[in-house]
Amino acid sequence: MASLGVRAQQPGAGENPVRMGKAAVAGPRRAALGELTNFNVAAVNTKRGASKSKPPAALKTKQPEAQPPQLEVQAVPEVPEHPQQLDVSMKEESELCQAFSEVLLTVEDVDQQDSDLPQHCSHYVKDIYKYLHELEQQQAVRPHYMQGYEITGRMRALLVDWLVQVHSRFQLLPETLYLTVAVLDRFLQVQPVSRRKLQLAGVTAMLVACKFEEMYAPESDVERHTLAKYLMELTLLDYDMVHLRPSEIAAAALCLSQLLLEGLPWSPTQQHYSTYDEAHLRPIMQRIAKNVVQINDGKTKFTAVKTKYSSSKLMKIALIPQLISPIIRSMAAAVDQTHRD
Repeated sequence: MASLGVRAQQPGAGENPVRMGKAAVAGPRRAALGELTNFNVAAVNTKRGASKSKPPAALKTKQPEAQPPQLEVQAVPEVPEHPQQLDVSMKEESELCQAFSEVLLTVEDVDQQDSDLPQHCSHYVKDIYKYLHELEQQQAVRPHYMQGYEITGRMRALLVDWLVQVHSRFQLLPETLYLTVAVLDRFLQVQPVSRRKLQLAGVTAMLVACKFEEMYAPESDVERHTLAKYLMELTLLDYDMVHLRPSEIAAAALCLSQLLLEGLPWSPTQQHYSTYDEAHLRPIMQRIAKNVVQINDGKTKFTAVKTKYSSSKLMKIALIPQLISPIIRSMAAAVDQTHRD
């Protein structure tokens, strides 16, 4: 028991007596302090070996703690009293982009309702149509370009009549048919072909046109639009109209269509966007009327277009009574009178 009491009074192997603790705290022997300060630990240890009684001078002076890097604070620009001044340039740019705004135009902005639909390109439609008009001038078809050719205008009409049937058989888009005839005429006026290869040239033109066919049809009045398409397709057979621009024929067909169905004149808005007035379109309308009278009177055997537009799918638009009205006949008679003069 006595031995157990002696052992209880002695410090354990893992315990430190009070006097040992004081001596340990007094000595600069903790490595952790050296890691936290900026002084050279190796130099201090060398000096301590030379003079143990005198602490090194480095320990007398408290080293400054390492300062964290300072963040650069940028000056905040002053906010003007009127914030809308910042948007002046953006507003000016936006106003310039509105090519068809009511401020710049004196006619109705027909593209305003499409401003939220980027696929309609309403902000660039002015430049697009300007470019298309330039292409019409650059790629125009010469009148009577087949003079001296082995093929004639009648052979061309026979080919186009057959292409209309092929177009209907494969249910192609209307734009494909017009582009087919356009490619055909532009090819033939620079490269004459023989009778034997004329049909091959027509099929090839349709194949090329199919590469560019449109998949989005414009929205308009159904009856007026269908009648205009019928009147335009009749012009594909007319050799005397090959030199006219496609935009001229389209505008004249629409003008005649709305005149026959609704008695409406060519409006200032239509004149602005088509770039043609009614006086310019009237001779073309008269020529279209003559084509209608010839096919209704049985003076031509090329009837594929009329047969196509006599179907219920196309509203039997070729059979409407307006196409045998006095308006059509008077316009057709004006063409013959012009030729006699």
